[in-house]
Amino acid sequence: MGIKLLQRAGLITAIVTQERTRLVARRAEKLAIPELHQGVMDKLSVIRDMAARHGISLDQVAYIGDDVNDIEALKAVGLSASPADGLPQVVRVVKYVCRKKGGEGAVRELAELILKAQGQVSSFKGQVSSSGKRS
Repeated sequence: MGIKLLQRAGLITAIVTQERTRLVARRAEKLAIPELHQGVMDKLSVIRDMAARHGISLDQVAYIGDDVNDIEALKAVGLSASPADGLPQVVRVVKYVCRKKGGEGAVRELAELILKAQGQVSSFKGQVSSSGKRS
């Protein structure tokens, strides 16, 4: 739901992953994520390219990652985040550590944080959060 809320607010969503699986492709398709980049070894390069194509700076990019191959990208973006269960090296470099773990609502938590910061609270008001409580 967090991805959908960001999209409804007009934000571009993306998946940039080192993995190359049909499962990730199906997830991106289901969520209508316009930017899917699999098998990526240099995530920062892909993020720079996406930002340039969409006419935004890296300062306007939010990125959530949990492993060492995310660190370079996390250091370069405006809002970096890690799920609660991110590796210690990742948690040390991000600007925000989610209360939720990966796969348990971290992306939704970050989406709500972004929307609140933009004053778009009404975009998700009344939606059920990952904790099961209404926002």
